[in-house]
Amino acid sequence: MKKILVISGHPNLQDSVANTAILNHVTTALPHAKIRKLDELYPDEVFDIELEQQALLAADIIVWQFPFHWYALPALLKKWLDQVFLHGFSHGSNAKLGGKQLILSFTTGAPEVAYAPNAIMQHSLETLLAPFDSLAALCNLDIQAPVYTTGVSYLARGDEDGLQQQTMAAQEHAQRLVRQIENLY
Repeated sequence: MKKILVISGHPNLQDSVANTAILNHVTTALPHAKIRKLDELYPDEVFDIELEQQALLAADIIVWQFPFHWYALPALLKKWLDQVFLHGFSHGSNAKLGGKQLILSFTTGAPEVAYAPNAIMQHSLETLLAPFDSLAALCNLDIQAPVYTTGVSYLARGDEDGLQQQTMAAQEHAQRLVRQIENLY
């Protein structure tokens, strides 16, 4: 069985509906998966670089779970990436992550229709994800198709129906993520 590592990069998971529901489902469906919630492990954002690198080295499948924030990773996950993915570890002639599989699993606040060339975001999600393809290539990671759910903003939580819709969307997202992980076994 492949070793699964999920890195949760939500900056405040306690206030999240979708990301929390996704992680809870993954924890139940894949009890052998290691889940690292950066906001809980490092509330001061001072990372244990060696521990984080060891967790990555032990994994076959790496999942980054996060809210898509300003067209990229949230600051907490970006800081983790900057400090953990060092030359000689993640890339360079002595890189150690080659051959591992990377899955981007994320949520967006905007609806899917917003991600089009003539829409408010001006680009498709696939275009906005291009830097992740470059990152994976540099680190010799085998990037998989992303798993994402759109339209789960804080605004939709104002009523019980909106909250229920977000929870259902997150559970469907989690099921897709688990299927994708299981297909990599």
